[in-house]
Amino acid sequence: MFLSLVLCVGILLGSSTASSIESRLSSFAGEYGSGGGTAFSFSSEQVNGPITGLRVRENPSHVIGLQFRYGNTWGTYYGNTAGPILEFLLRPGENITQVSGKIASYVNQLMFVTSHGRIFRFGQPSGTSFNDFPLYPTTALRYVSGRYSSVIHSIGFHWGYQPGCVHCKTEE
Repeated sequence: MFLSLVLCVGILLGSSTASSIESRLSSFAGEYGSGGGTAFSFSSEQVNGPITGLRVRENPSHVIGLQFRYGNTWGTYYGNTAGPILEFLLRPGENITQVSGKIASYVNQLMFVTSHGRIFRFGQPSGTSFNDFPLYPTTALRYVSGRYSSVIHSIGFHWGYQPGCVHCKTEE
C-alpha cells in the first residue's frame, strides 16, 4: 500500500514538474488583427508532431485561409475555400522561428521564417506591421489560433518546445 502511494505521488510530481518546465518554455503575445468572425485553434492537432507544412489561401488583398500539417497529418482547414491553395512543406528538422505580417481590418500579409532561413510570404504588404517570435531560444511555433470568416480576421502564434511525436503516423 505504501509503495502504491509513493508511486502515485512520484507520478503526479513528475507530471507536474514536466508541465511546469513546458510552461516556462512557451510564449504567446496575443492576437494581431481586428477580431470578429469565428474562433479557431490548431492546439489539439499538435499531438501529431511538430509543424511540417502549411497551406494558405490568399486573395488580392488578404490571407483568406490556413491549414497546418503536424507530423504527417494535415489539420483542419480554417477560412474561405475559394481559389488556389499554396502549399509548402518543411524540411526534416526545420521549424518556424518567426512570423511577421501586416494587419488592417483583416490579416493582409503573413511571412513565416524557418530555422533554415526560408521565408514563405502570403497576402499583400499593406497595413500595420507586426513581428512575432518565441521568447526562449530552443522553442519554435507550436500552433496558431485566431478568428476567421471569409478572411482571417486575427491571428496569434503559440511558441514552445518541440517534443517528440506523440501520435505520428509513418509515411505510407
